[in-house]
Amino acid sequence: MPSWNRRLLALTLLVCSSLPAEIRTLTILHTNDIHARLSPSNAGRGGFAYLAAAIRRERAGCSDCIVLNAGDLAQGAPVSTIFHGLPVFEVANLLGFDAASLGNHEFDYGWMQARKFIETANYPIVSANVVGADNRLFTEPYVVLTVNKLRVAVIGGLIDMSTLSTPKLMGEWHTLPLLAAVRRYAAGLKGQSDLVVLLGHISGADEKAVLESVPEIPVIVTGHLHNGLEHEMSHDGRVLVRVKSDGEELGRLELKVDTAKKAPVSWTWKRIPIEASKIEPAADVAAQVKRWEDEVTARVDRPLAVSKKQFTKAEVKTLIERAVREETGADFAFMNAGGVRDILPEGPLLERHIWNIMPFDNVVVIGKFKGGDLPAVVLGDRKVDAAREYTLAVTDFTAANQGAASELRTTGLKFGDDVGLLRDLIIDWCRKKQTIE
Repeated sequence: MPSWNRRLLALTLLVCSSLPAEIRTLTILHTNDIHARLSPSNAGRGGFAYLAAAIRRERAGCSDCIVLNAGDLAQGAPVSTIFHGLPVFEVANLLGFDAASLGNHEFDYGWMQARKFIETANYPIVSANVVGADNRLFTEPYVVLTVNKLRVAVIGGLIDMSTLSTPKLMGEWHTLPLLAAVRRYAAGLKGQSDLVVLLGHISGADEKAVLESVPEIPVIVTGHLHNGLEHEMSHDGRVLVRVKSDGEELGRLELKVDTAKKAPVSWTWKRIPIEASKIEPAADVAAQVKRWEDEVTARVDRPLAVSKKQFTKAEVKTLIERAVREETGADFAFMNAGGVRDILPEGPLLERHIWNIMPFDNVVVIGKFKGGDLPAVVLGDRKVDAAREYTLAVTDFTAANQGAASELRTTGLKFGDDVGLLRDLIIDWCRKKQTIE
């Protein structure tokens, strides 16, 4: 190469290396764990029509916005339980999501219904680690969204489902280890994107692991843990955000992205409360909500009993165990705390309140066990004869998910046939009691 060419090349490289990196902005609006709460809570928070209005307000005039949902759109209210989730996805099409991840409760009505959710949604639902027996993916692992001339790769990730569902609902489908799956796709997307985002419905341990050990993913938007973060989590220039469940908050993450480094150089994050008293609802969404809530009202808004106090979720768990013992005649009953989805308010109760507490179609199963074989969590402070036989009533979910990681913390307990839906049993018990105290 002639010397003048070498000098020109060196000068060109020097000039290029001194040019400032291109910085582009990206705004991520995000939700998680909405759980079919079409209408606002008793405290006036959330509701699809109000959430839609907030999303539209935040997106108005925003040329760099995308809207993401981190899973568990279904399950949590009567409209989802009665109609197996589909109305929730139909109404959610009006919220303007650009992408969503699968949540564990999307499988509560079986994997074939989860397929229908994906078909119903007018936005992509992604997951990189849900596979079948031959490792074929349940849905697309990622989607690349283009906004403000940025190619944003959104990879879906799902928590380990081995203790969060029952085999009959999952069929052949299962989750692969999260970190390995998302890291593999992130590495492959490096040349196809300017920024990689993990949209994960994952555990707290998963969050920490991805944030601290997967540098290929600099932005993480999560769900599954229902309590929103007070402040974003960050590590070595990477950021993780999560908002409160039930549609009570909308997150807004504003990023400045270095397109050369494919990473944010700065960010700001805020949580926007969804308060029905302060937001004018989106009329088109409100009309669809009313349509479905009217369908539900005739079925579940029947007078039931009167509660003398407000019961916390922990107190509701104890109340359910009492109801199961009295209705079945079992010596012991155990209710997994994670299955209690709402409080019981003070005052007149409707059947709807029990549906909100127990949206799952779990049935009660009974087994006979020697006192010495009963788990400590079941016994509490009660004394038993180790050789005597006792009856224990649990849900089919608890019976199917035994092990050291389960709330029951035991293995090998064999239960018999079911004795009916837990929700129906609680409703019958409340109606007989009339006064709950």
